Amino acid sequence: MAQRNTWQRDRVREALGDAPGFVSAQSLHATLREANTGIGLATVYRALSGLAAQGDADTLHSPEGEALYRACASSGHHHHLICRSCGTAVEIAATDVEQWARQTAAAHGFTEAEHVVDIFGLCAACTAARAADSARAQDAPLT
Repeated sequence: MAQRNTWQRDRVREALGDAPGFVSAQSLHATLREANTGIGLATVYRALSGLAAQGDADTLHSPEGEALYRACASSGHHHHLICRSCGTAVEIAATDVEQWARQTAAAHGFTEAEHVVDIFGLCAACTAARAADSARAQDAPLT
């Protein structure tokens, strides 16, 4: 059953589109609360769930298990590289993963298999910043 479009859902969709990278429902709710929208957290969760189900939002789980969302940049099944530090996400092709998933499922007699693969690491900018911070810490005089 499709969700009906409401002004609240439209505001959640708009806020999600304005968010940099993946965000949690709580973070998106805080943004909407700061804008005095009056939209409750339960409404944000329902709207995000509906957007994800319709393919209008990507969803994934952080390494800590929290559901994160972002406005979907492409349709269809895809994977991400996600920076653990700043949240930057890059959509990637993963043809080897797709082939492995099909073969593994078939080898065990499974059909209609689905999978989720997201790779977490540090983006180039965060890696450089971390290296610079480390170098500064090593050069700091002892007091």
